[in-house]
Amino acid sequence: MKTYINAIILGLFGAAAVTVSFMLQWSTWTMFLAWVSYYLFGKSIKTSIPVFVQIIFGILMGVGIMVSAKFFETIIGVAGFQLAVFLFIGSLAFLSKIEGLKSIPAWFIGLIIIFGVHPELEFVAIVSLLIPVIAGFTFAWLNDSSIQIVSKSFNN
Repeated sequence: MKTYINAIILGLFGAAAVTVSFMLQWSTWTMFLAWVSYYLFGKSIKTSIPVFVQIIFGILMGVGIMVSAKFFETIIGVAGFQLAVFLFIGSLAFLSKIEGLKSIPAWFIGLIIIFGVHPELEFVAIVSLLIPVIAGFTFAWLNDSSIQIVSKSFNN
């Protein structure tokens, strides 16, 4: 019985997330990538906040790659993009030594989001990427919390 209730909870939150995403014209896969990140990186607010921050830094790194690639292309041509990627991705070897910035996969999730959505390099477009990411973490937390509550009630 508990499995059926868990399935209903998961289905309801998944359907609600998709509905909200479609209604607000978000990138649904971005929201679900954040949802999965919540589960992959520890299933708690304490572990999710640093991961969320690193995803944001990954998005910002993607912006840095795109901006610097345009600059490098004026100097060395089409290899400017590869140089920008080399420099920024290479910097992760050093950045990942800093406490709170150690999750290279989280950085890459941010890069996947920015290069997958490929928004205009404008402030509002970049900041708007945070909305489905926040929603994904929130739906995952709500889903997980609901399942934990149900599990406790079945264990008592």
